[in-house]
Amino acid sequence: MTEATVPVLDGWFTLDGAAPHLIGTRCAACGTYYFPKLETFCRNPDCESSQFETVELSRRGRLWSFTNACYKPPEPYIAADPFVPYAIAAVELDREKMVVLGQVVDGVGVEDLKAGIEMELVLGTIADANLPEGKLTWKWKPVEGAGQ
Repeated sequence: MTEATVPVLDGWFTLDGAAPHLIGTRCAACGTYYFPKLETFCRNPDCESSQFETVELSRRGRLWSFTNACYKPPEPYIAADPFVPYAIAAVELDREKMVVLGQVVDGVGVEDLKAGIEMELVLGTIADANLPEGKLTWKWKPVEGAGQ
């Protein structure tokens, strides 16, 4: 299997394998962060701005919650065949203090996770019926030595 190079969602994350970032927006008036990018109006009830700047979000955060996906999700999700269960993490980003969901890297299950440990954003691959190598996406990985 060759390495995936096509992102699952264009413009949602950088393709820098060494230091990938999710791409979000920050309200120019109040500083509220959004992911995915928001370009209409600020959802902060104390703000009336519609001006946003595109920003790279924090690569690290704390594991807020987690679960496992033990069954093959329905279409339009394209699962590997045969389906292999995986963990899903909700990570609170360091600077933005917002929670972003994502798969956990292969080989790390719920038994390896603990709320509060430090997690890092990395690139990983998910299955795609049209591309034998799959597509690139963001995944969460426990930071080594983070107290697991």
